[in-house]
Amino acid sequence: MRVRVLVYNVKAFRLGVRNAAMLVAEYEPDVALIQECGPRHRLRVFADAVGMEHVSEHFLLRRSIHNAVLVRRPWHVLSKRLHRFPRDVRFYPRGALIVRAARADHRLWAVSVHLGLTPGARRRNAEELLSQILRLEGPVVAGGDLNEGPTGDAVSLLSERLRDAWTRGGEGTGETFRSDGPQARIDYLFVTDRVTVERAVVIRGSQASASSDHLPLLVDVTLPS
Repeated sequence: MRVRVLVYNVKAFRLGVRNAAMLVAEYEPDVALIQECGPRHRLRVFADAVGMEHVSEHFLLRRSIHNAVLVRRPWHVLSKRLHRFPRDVRFYPRGALIVRAARADHRLWAVSVHLGLTPGARRRNAEELLSQILRLEGPVVAGGDLNEGPTGDAVSLLSERLRDAWTRGGEGTGETFRSDGPQARIDYLFVTDRVTVERAVVIRGSQASASSDHLPLLVDVTLPS
């Protein structure tokens, strides 16, 4: 089973929902792992525009962690769970949204994650993320904005236990930030052993640079039969 996965920090759609939706719709991902998804209504408009089911956790009386997972039919969501990382800064909580998706007899764990802003926080976040992923049964795709390059402590830790999709099938140099002149690879997709990476590309061009300060990462994977 082939699955197209998109990883994208959309900057709360502050550059326009329409811009991001037009860009993503062109590539028709089966699964989208979104960070900084912004207010609930913007995410809903985006999901409707790209024709995908969306899940997130927004709270009225508690600061939300703006991660989202979207799936395209015939994939559908079976369950969702938000794991909050310990708060390192007051106004920017981080975490991982863990979603179980299904299509016929196939099952897939899809995890959207956003790590902290300091090296120490990112390392602690990565340790917690691994503890969550390694207990999941079945194939896993986990991606997001990790806020550091490939040699950082958090990314290195994740690379020891999971497969960095870019190192398996990346085309080009892989930088995703900033979108108007990318010089850093800080957006990633990691997969577990039973997932085969076929191809990974960074989506570039004027539409991408006009949609967010991050460029989207697009990865084609194959699930075990």
